[in-house]
Amino acid sequence: MTGLAFRYAEEKDCELILFFIKSLAEYEKMSDDVSATPELLREWIFEKKKAEVIFPVVDGKEIGFALFFHNFSTFLGKAGIYLEDLYILPEYRNKGYGKQVLKKLASIAVERDCGRLEWCCLDWNQPSIDFYLSLGAEGLTDWTTYRVTGETLRKLAE
Repeated sequence: MTGLAFRYAEEKDCELILFFIKSLAEYEKMSDDVSATPELLREWIFEKKKAEVIFPVVDGKEIGFALFFHNFSTFLGKAGIYLEDLYILPEYRNKGYGKQVLKKLASIAVERDCGRLEWCCLDWNQPSIDFYLSLGAEGLTDWTTYRVTGETLRKLAE
């Protein structure tokens, strides 16, 4: 794992970010759900600054990405980091890079005095679940994520 570096995404990286989003969606069997475009990513990540992206880089090549943003814990009284997506190209898996990405995110959280780092994982993704558990992460079995999108979101807003 020599030569691993990290860099924050820049506005010029929107196509690369979208490539990794689409690659992740394909892995998760959710390709039809991707409606992101480079323009939307530019607007929301770089203009509105609602998320951040880091790339793990090996020998000058971006081998994956992590997209994250700040959330807030009322119980802790401080912000946390929510990892929305983490993806490593298949040929770079099982080499410790995913762990290094999570370590980097943990160091960003500590540096920013955040109270936690959290993420979700699909129930069927046992390799990832096993990986997260090996790092000491805990599955929150008492919580269920709820979501409102699309037309239902618009109706709720009325």
